[in-house]
Amino acid sequence: MHIIPVLDIKDGLVVRASMGHRDSYKPIETPLSPTASVRDVADGLRTVYPFPALYIADLDRIERRCEHSALEQLRPLMPTENIWLDAGFSEPEQLDSALAMDRIFPVLGSESQSDISVLQAFCTNPRLILSLDFRGDEFLGPPSILENAQSWPPRVIVMTLGRIGANAGPDLDRLSAIKRRAGNRAVIAAGGIRGLRDIEQLQKLGISAALVATALHNGSLTPEAISSLMQNDNILSG
Repeated sequence: MHIIPVLDIKDGLVVRASMGHRDSYKPIETPLSPTASVRDVADGLRTVYPFPALYIADLDRIERRCEHSALEQLRPLMPTENIWLDAGFSEPEQLDSALAMDRIFPVLGSESQSDISVLQAFCTNPRLILSLDFRGDEFLGPPSILENAQSWPPRVIVMTLGRIGANAGPDLDRLSAIKRRAGNRAVIAAGGIRGLRDIEQLQKLGISAALVATALHNGSLTPEAISSLMQNDNILSG
């Protein structure tokens, strides 16, 4: 079971995510970092554990508020960590550019897609990651993406936006249903992970990894617990 820290970036700063209400996200305040800068927060997370990968959500690009990507801010991180980057990718040219960069693993968010064509064109690329995005019971994106599991790439995130930062626990029923359809693909849980007990429940379902933010910043997941979970990094490499 792998723990992948999440950094949500808005207006150039790491923000505290809550239930997917992005307009209300404020710069993060955490004992791990003196500021909300990407570099400081990433350095703080390294004091918890030398994570081999970070998940970055470029919210300005996802929300179509900015034409510039956060890649320049991420370059200092890339010599040591793989970056799982959701930057609202929706065009083949955007994915080509991301895949041309070492250590960038582009995340194709279903909420950013107008149809299934981009996913089908890139689904065999070993570095592509699909995020199946949900708000409540609503799937965000073209239904064909959710329906056609044969077009899913080797890694699939199940993103439950309403549970992010809500201390509500992961959506075990949805994760279990997606896992049954995913075959031998790695399924990654996102949203609601509160601590080790939730991680243990995910392990029982066969979930491969969890995207985590709050439980790292508040200490619910200790360095010792994380070290015991991170037995290998196959899911985190290309």
